[in-house]
Amino acid sequence: MNTISKYSKFVPYLYFISVISYWFTAVNKTEGISAYIILLLGIPFAWQLIKPNRKLNFSLGIVFVCLSSYMLFAYISDLLNLIQWSDYAKGVLFYGGLLVIGNLVMSLWIIRNSIKKVF
Repeated sequence: MNTISKYSKFVPYLYFISVISYWFTAVNKTEGISAYIILLLGIPFAWQLIKPNRKLNFSLGIVFVCLSSYMLFAYISDLLNLIQWSDYAKGVLFYGGLLVIGNLVMSLWIIRNSIKKVF
């Protein structure tokens, strides 16, 4: 149990690195070399895994809470059925909703880690 609590502080960073990797892979199939700019987004999260910094941790948490709340508002406006969606689009909206909620939870976890002085 002690091992789980010791390594659980790294879960949000690994989550965001995996989302960025997936996003890079999906865009790289269509765009090619211009997709490598997406990999730059993963540098701060990888840096937090290698050499943790409380200030960077808190700023990453605040920035991604703001982005996640913006995405949550956009997702809720999509759910209000202002537009008729196809079955494929509804499936994409479902998985997008899971991503939005996951981003919000992980960014709140990052803020919790920086407040608890885990690093």
